[in-house]
Amino acid sequence: MSNMTSKVKTRIIGNPRFLGIVTACVVAFLILYVQSEKTVTIVDGKEVVKVATFKARVKDVLVSCNVNVGDKDKVTPGLDSKVEDDTIINIKRAVPVTIQVDGKVITIKTAQDKVEDVLQEEGIVLNEKDKVSPSLTSKVEQGTNIKITRVEEKIITKTERIPYTIVRKANNNLAKGTTEVLQDGQDGEKEIITKVVYEDGKEISRQVVAQNVKKAPVNKVIAYGTLAWISRGESKIFYVQKFRMRATCYTSSYEDTGKMPGSPGFGRTATGTIARRDEDGYSTVAVDPDVIPLGTKLYIPGYGFAIAEDTGGAIKGKKIDLYFNPGSREYRTWGVRYVDVYVLK
Repeated sequence: MSNMTSKVKTRIIGNPRFLGIVTACVVAFLILYVQSEKTVTIVDGKEVVKVATFKARVKDVLVSCNVNVGDKDKVTPGLDSKVEDDTIINIKRAVPVTIQVDGKVITIKTAQDKVEDVLQEEGIVLNEKDKVSPSLTSKVEQGTNIKITRVEEKIITKTERIPYTIVRKANNNLAKGTTEVLQDGQDGEKEIITKVVYEDGKEISRQVVAQNVKKAPVNKVIAYGTLAWISRGESKIFYVQKFRMRATCYTSSYEDTGKMPGSPGFGRTATGTIARRDEDGYSTVAVDPDVIPLGTKLYIPGYGFAIAEDTGGAIKGKKIDLYFNPGSREYRTWGVRYVDVYVLK
């Protein structure tokens, strides 16, 4: 049996065909060996290392090279990516970053390049008006402090009263010191729209953006008296004007008028009336029509009520001539004096 085995081995080994097969297998193995070995460059910050590896994936290469990668470290291409010859593996180490948001201070580690990417990574949602410092496109470095200010705008609508205005009108039909309400006042209403801006819950500005009058106010109208008055016993005499005048006196006698009874125009005034002295009514007085128009009713303390019905050649300016009955005691005692002449309403 052993001789037979020995003869078989000798026959196989010595067979040229067998030797060819073995040689082909060895060559194929060597080719596969050479082709499966890859050169990989690992860039870890400032450290650059080239390695030869048979590993198929990035994470296996790093493990075989004892390169530890943290959860927040960024590896490019990804850990599960296939490795090819001349692959460059970049490792960006996560750095500590502080985020201030919603009243909290959060310290994290990140390998993101921009502020915007850090916030997305942490699931922090920004509202339209929120402020971010530094800006979203700013580069993130170790120790970067990201501050988010929550900005909220509110529109507030409220109704306010529009106070009515008091309008005062002079009325010379009312005595001085008296008033009369001609129209009651009513308040109006207006709608005020205000924009209020809050930053992190604190009000920072308030601006009225619109005002709409819903109901216009109605003015209160008050008439106030301008009609002056003087007392005469228990009654009041109302007047619109007062003059200080030189008062003389006259009668219808020949000495005063140059006319005798029965003469044309005897006893008649410039307005055609009969001159009279009526202590209970209106007596006749002569005036300068440029100062007091004829027909004006007057009151003269110490004389009484009168009507400007007559004129005289010597009665110019602030002079007045009072008519008395001829021979009367008051005519004899009047003389010349200065009096207040009140123009009646």
